[in-house]
Amino acid sequence: MVELARELKSAVLPTSDPTELAQWFHRGAQRGNLTEYLEGFSHTIAVMQTREGLERVAFESLEDMSLDGVIHAEVRFAPVFHTSRGLTQDEVVRAVIAGLENAARQFGATWGLIICAMRDRTDSLDAAKPAIRWRDQGVVGFDLAGGEDGFPPKQHLDAFQAIQRSNFNIIIHAGEADGMDSIWQALQYCGAHRLGHGTRPLDDITINSDGSLKLGTLARFVLDHRIPLEMCLSSDVHTGTCKDFKSHPYPLFLKAGFRVFLNTDDRLMSDTEMSKELAIATEVFDLTLHDLEKMTLNAAKISFAHHRDRVQLIDQIIIPLFRELSR
Repeated sequence: MVELARELKSAVLPTSDPTELAQWFHRGAQRGNLTEYLEGFSHTIAVMQTREGLERVAFESLEDMSLDGVIHAEVRFAPVFHTSRGLTQDEVVRAVIAGLENAARQFGATWGLIICAMRDRTDSLDAAKPAIRWRDQGVVGFDLAGGEDGFPPKQHLDAFQAIQRSNFNIIIHAGEADGMDSIWQALQYCGAHRLGHGTRPLDDITINSDGSLKLGTLARFVLDHRIPLEMCLSSDVHTGTCKDFKSHPYPLFLKAGFRVFLNTDDRLMSDTEMSKELAIATEVFDLTLHDLEKMTLNAAKISFAHHRDRVQLIDQIIIPLFRELSR
């Protein structure tokens, strides 16, 4: 970021020392609410306004994940935020794809790109169009992101209907800073195939005195229809979605059979990576190797990669690795 800001000259960072800058982002992300968590993005976006900058950041992002042991990554971002110096959204997407392709060739991890619309804007249909245009070059889905409270998913029906008519994939951030109604709208109005965060089905579950669970109609729908839930442990604590790790609904969902898996959410803001999230889950929730395998298989099954590629990930990489670990 420091090097990119220096090249752009117009981007002003809180500090030009990389270590201090990292600490600044990490402190800012831990203020207990989503709105303040998102404030740091004004600086990250500012340094990603050229083809070269976008390609470099995309390359180094997949490089970092590959070195952390990630074998398949789905990277999401909002192209509309990277057009302030004259790039079109298509040019932005092309630069990011170039960076990811180069990193994949060098480091071996496969990838998919998810295009985001922002729920506090009115141009979500414009965001959906490049997602559809670039679907055969690496874009695998369309997302609605940003501050959730006060911006319900159904305000963006035109965009989601365009995606549905194109037989494409939908993921929506829901059940993070808002409650069950946000999840209900994401599923029943907008046709989401996957939920980002998705912690709030917990509000529709009663824990009986004997430890059994009574599920309401929404929680039951999510469970029965195998709606994937991205569990973002560090981020959910940093944004105040959960008070602490122990109060996170992840272990309850896992035990009840929901299709859950781990997601880093924003690696910079939350100072995390996939291995760190796995370590937190293992230590806090006392997971077994079988739990980790089940969760990893869930992640592979629900990815937006083509079916053949998912099967290959599972049969040729994940299952043999866990079989070796269990010996």
